[in-house]
Amino acid sequence: MIKVWGISFFLHPLFVIIMLLSVLTGQFLELLTLFAIVLVHELGHVWAALLAGATVKSVQLLPFGGVAVIEDNGKLTAYREIGIALAGPLQNVLMIVFAAVLKEAGWGGEAYMTYLIQANLIIALFNMLPILPLDGGRIVQAALSLQSPYYSTLLWCGRISIAASALTAVYALLPLVSGGGLRLNLLMIAAFLLYSNITDHRNLPFRFLAFLMNRGAIYEQHMDKGTPALPIVAPLAKPLDDILRLFKRHQYHLIYVLDAEGGVMAVIPEQRLLSSYFGI
Repeated sequence: MIKVWGISFFLHPLFVIIMLLSVLTGQFLELLTLFAIVLVHELGHVWAALLAGATVKSVQLLPFGGVAVIEDNGKLTAYREIGIALAGPLQNVLMIVFAAVLKEAGWGGEAYMTYLIQANLIIALFNMLPILPLDGGRIVQAALSLQSPYYSTLLWCGRISIAASALTAVYALLPLVSGGGLRLNLLMIAAFLLYSNITDHRNLPFRFLAFLMNRGAIYEQHMDKGTPALPIVAPLAKPLDDILRLFKRHQYHLIYVLDAEGGVMAVIPEQRLLSSYFGI
């Protein structure tokens, strides 16, 4: 592990395994190139996160990208999350352009520059798949959170990503049925995605709790800009948890409580509801 600017960088065990295999197969130069590509990709995320006012705690490097642990401190909007996610593949695009210019100029060796272009293209396209925790999955999740309740966005993006990861693992194992070879690289990637998504799904209550605790910024924006409140209509018997799960990310809410006859018996601002929930 290496610590730079207070950010811990370390290799995932999957990367270590591939590193050992590359030594045995004489492809160490390709691995070093892959390492550099992944590092630049992740530095793009780090740079964008710092610009957005977030705190980057650590970066874990994998053969196809990495996982950055980011604390938003309530400052990350959906648009900023999308920007952070796009910053990684953008670095790959820039490296492709740079390598293409060098190749055209006859520098660096045609075969190596071709590999550099192809590796960047594969990593960029793979990371844009709409599966968490890949960049494409984060972009889709952030975009959906603009329209859907935040809890259901986390829940269904997580469930779909778990299913997609499991199907990828099945696809990697499929050749064994017909006596073919195992797609080992794809299986390792699928295993990592599946483990990450299951772990993230288990942490959903904590992520949602953090979302609720950072709602103060939404109230301040609502008061400063005078934006209209989004109503939530709920019968008196509706559990508090169920009402909170209807909260949307960038919307301030007023809760209209209905009596048994369907009449409005109270209009409660969301901060009163949150105060009750947290026992403040």
